[in-house]
Amino acid sequence: MGKHEVGTPKYIANKIKAKGLQKLRWYCQMCMKQCRDENGFKCHITSESHQRQLLLFADNQDRYIDEFSKEFSDGYLELLRRSFGTKRVHANRIYQEYITDRNHLHMNATQWETLTEFVKWLGREGKCVVDETEKGWFVTYIDRDPETIRLQEAIAKKEKMEKDDNERMMKFLEKQIERGMSSYKEPERGPTELIRKEGETITLNMPVFKKPNPVPLDPKSSALSKLKGHSSKEDGKSHKKKEEKRKSALDEIMEEEELKKKKVKKNDYWLQENIVVKVITSSLGDKYKNKKGVVEEVVDKYAGRIRMLETNSKLKLDQEHVETVIPNIGRKVKILNGAYSGLVAELVEVNAKKFSTCVKIAAGPLRGKMVTDLPYEDISKLHTE
Repeated sequence: MGKHEVGTPKYIANKIKAKGLQKLRWYCQMCMKQCRDENGFKCHITSESHQRQLLLFADNQDRYIDEFSKEFSDGYLELLRRSFGTKRVHANRIYQEYITDRNHLHMNATQWETLTEFVKWLGREGKCVVDETEKGWFVTYIDRDPETIRLQEAIAKKEKMEKDDNERMMKFLEKQIERGMSSYKEPERGPTELIRKEGETITLNMPVFKKPNPVPLDPKSSALSKLKGHSSKEDGKSHKKKEEKRKSALDEIMEEEELKKKKVKKNDYWLQENIVVKVITSSLGDKYKNKKGVVEEVVDKYAGRIRMLETNSKLKLDQEHVETVIPNIGRKVKILNGAYSGLVAELVEVNAKKFSTCVKIAAGPLRGKMVTDLPYEDISKLHTE
């Protein structure tokens, strides 16, 4: 049967069909030929050229499958890198864009039977960061470009320098506090021997005061009470002045730090590194629900990479899918929010009625300070190796 003439409806229909995607079951990967219907595919598989390709495949089938798998993974990752970069995106969305090309390599010719197996392979090989949610599998491309790595190292170096500056400032404050405490210690003085020179006379200049004439007091008058009240007020003022004079530089520094910390507002994110959390979401199944893990890295403030304690498997979860862990009394905890955020403390008391705790700061210039009425969600158990 000859070809239809150019411009006829049948010719236009055939062109439209050739541009669009055809059924996958009528595609031959070895010959890279797409058939339009079952009859055409049956004729193709009985052809001599197809039989020759099958003989070549039978000689070294592993090599062909490895080549097809590499071509498919390279095309998928290249599309992910160009279209989305290092953004988190649904895995099936990338696959749907990949198969829009009618000359793409089909997944049934690779070593992976499903897209889920392919996504898990990307995570095991370290090519992407993968995580499963209620909406399916999500992938995040790991950019290993030398320029990107250099930029990340520069950012990490800058953060480390800022952290070192903060540590130096804390050490400086500790030294200032120690110096202030040592400067206000009363020196110990031993007894001294009284030595008088020969022929030396001692003179005493004693001021002489005239005794005032006694004034008769009327028991009914309130002059005595006014005098007593006035004297008590003066004593109170003098006592307050003495207390104000007794304030040292250390007390002033501590008061300033307390005022600054009281002005700090709570953040809506609380995840921090090296704390123990418990998974509360049921989207991951019973394998991970109510299991504990350690936050190894915080991502974008609201999510974290968590290593499970029992299985050592790593997950990327949002802070809404986990909750804090309250340890036994006497164990170390980390304050996650509020004025003392980031400090390590020791759990002293748990108030189950108010859902609050009392902790004692374990390190830093505020060491030994008691912090009360901390909610359960503001502290979590500190992970120790």
